[in-house]
Amino acid sequence: MERIYLDTSVFGGYFEPEFEFWTKLLFDKIVKGQIKLLYSQMTEIELVGSPQHIKDLIKKIPDKQIEFLPITDETNFLADRYLKENIVGKTNRPDCLHIAIATLNNADILASWNFKHIVNVSRIRGYNGVNYKLGHKVLEIRTPREILEV
Repeated sequence: MERIYLDTSVFGGYFEPEFEFWTKLLFDKIVKGQIKLLYSQMTEIELVGSPQHIKDLIKKIPDKQIEFLPITDETNFLADRYLKENIVGKTNRPDCLHIAIATLNNADILASWNFKHIVNVSRIRGYNGVNYKLGHKVLEIRTPREILEV
């Protein structure tokens, strides 16, 4: 079963007309047990300020389909390394934490609707360049649409 890390943008995308079709399809596959959701402490932190209907999405997913991933010293180190390499600016540390958590927990794919700082060819190459230098696997970073399109 594929283990897919969802960043916070995917939760918000569930209710956005532009992204809802593919996001709801992805959540449906998770609920049905076809995909394991990697849900991180970083996503949980970012969802705190979200509207209740977005926060409640996680409650729709059976516990057995969720793998919770904490922020660790190692993820902090890797996120800081992305910043040191100027892949994104310092204000985008939360995005770096998403990438680091997914990388260090061997996610099959990181799904995001964040085109500026995550699902962006130059950023993906930057994150994976650091991952490669440090001996980590290359992380697949895609939109839910790219994951689900046949």
